[in-house]
Amino acid sequence: MAPHEKFTTAATTLPLVAILRGLPPADAVAVGQALLAHGLSLIEVPLNSPQPLTSIAALAAALPDALVGAGTVLTPRQVREVHAAGGQLIVSPNFNAEVVAEALRLGLICLPGVMTPTEAFAALAAGAHGLKLFPAEMASPAIVKALRAVLPADALLLPVGGITPDTMGAYRAAGANGFGLGSALYRPGMAATEVARHAAAFVSAWRSAAA
Repeated sequence: MAPHEKFTTAATTLPLVAILRGLPPADAVAVGQALLAHGLSLIEVPLNSPQPLTSIAALAAALPDALVGAGTVLTPRQVREVHAAGGQLIVSPNFNAEVVAEALRLGLICLPGVMTPTEAFAALAAGAHGLKLFPAEMASPAIVKALRAVLPADALLLPVGGITPDTMGAYRAAGANGFGLGSALYRPGMAATEVARHAAAFVSAWRSAAA
């Protein structure tokens, strides 16, 4: 399945990006399988994790139906490295037009980080597939509602940073299209069974908020 098809499917069914910051390669496949078992098919390994490209390669090989890639991608060279490892998803904390352009050139899904309307519209104009609203700790649901009022209706807006099952409902009601899930989903050293429990809680909260 092509990256765009995977992303479109996830965006319409369960648009939750699992952020596995600090994931060691030895745990990658077990954690990834636990996530996919609960329907979380968007998986991001930040590049400031230990041997992230090794984890990305292992996840991409073991979970061909998932859209696996990297977070904290800051340069076009890193985009190429993620692509070479088999990654298909590029997530950044910021908007860098060169990073977006390289991701698009290689056929990858790109979610740059934005905070302001200026950044959001620039990222969309550059071809971003969605917008990572980061850090969400600085962006209340009221800010999401204000952004949603001016952004194109089909622009995907995903708050990231400090999101928990309890906070998803207010953001969803304000117009968030999905979320990036960080330390409330996964922390280094966490067993796959515990990740699975957290994933189930997030999926339940998403479905309740979307109902």
